[in-house]
Amino acid sequence: MKIHASLTGPFPRPEPLVAATRDLDRGRTTQESVDELFARTENEVVAIERRLGLEPLTGGYLRWADVFRPFAETWPGFTVGPVTRWFETNTFYRQPILHAPPERTPGALASQLPVVPRTPDAGKAKVILPGPYTFAGLLDNRSGETLEALTHRLGRLLGEEVKELRTLGYAVFQFQEPLLVVKPPKGPRAEAVSAAYRAIAEAANGATTIVWTYFGDAAPAFPLLAKLPVGVIGVDLAETDATSLSDGIDRRAIGLGCLDPRTTLVEEAYDVAAIVRKVQEKLHPSAIWLGPGGPLDLLPWEPAVRKLHVLPAAIQAVNAGADR
Repeated sequence: MKIHASLTGPFPRPEPLVAATRDLDRGRTTQESVDELFARTENEVVAIERRLGLEPLTGGYLRWADVFRPFAETWPGFTVGPVTRWFETNTFYRQPILHAPPERTPGALASQLPVVPRTPDAGKAKVILPGPYTFAGLLDNRSGETLEALTHRLGRLLGEEVKELRTLGYAVFQFQEPLLVVKPPKGPRAEAVSAAYRAIAEAANGATTIVWTYFGDAAPAFPLLAKLPVGVIGVDLAETDATSLSDGIDRRAIGLGCLDPRTTLVEEAYDVAAIVRKVQEKLHPSAIWLGPGGPLDLLPWEPAVRKLHVLPAAIQAVNAGADR
């Protein structure tokens, strides 16, 4: 059984890059200088990913201020709203304000993906996108559409993005869905989530699709998660006992968020390996995807890098156990 390891969200910006973006806001440096630093840092993230055997590559999504910003800034119907707390964390995002039913701008998202994986490694890169339910639930909806209709519409629009990116060589798409487990949908809202992912699955046309949940226990939402037409269901091990999620996982791939971005303490590789073995024995998934439970940009750069070293070490420990 294949065990993958990859980043599951944005990587933290190192302090020199943070300082440079602040200097740009204050007129102390140029956009060209900051762009060069972004490119060098993306190269550094990709070098870390390759050195540790992490794949698909991400490049860290360092240029994205938050997961919604590329859409709020380029899709008609949106404006960028106020600074808003990102769940129960000390990080923030600018809440998108939706004034009218959204539409997409062809080519806009592709131009904002991390530079390094975009060419020539698109086939080895992962595209990280907001999930339609989390997107619909966290924006300021002034469009007049219901949450159900908006979730379905965003699923169709994100599906169109996936279809366009498939033509550029991308083959792995991850959808960030913390709200699915923090506030599980029921009734018509659950039906809208299913419809949104059916639209995405149709557009994916054989690509790997991942729903990654975090910040909440996935068990209450799992009957819905198990029905979604996606290849991988990711859960946050800090919140979820993955071995209890037996219904619907058999012959499906499961993502295990084994690195906790809420603490700088580094996990033990053999502890992670033990969890992987239990999941293998009890759930019999088709594959396992290891990664951070939530985005590592909750941490500073150095602790985040230290945590990433656990992933290949855990895979090595699993394989060593299989050999004994």
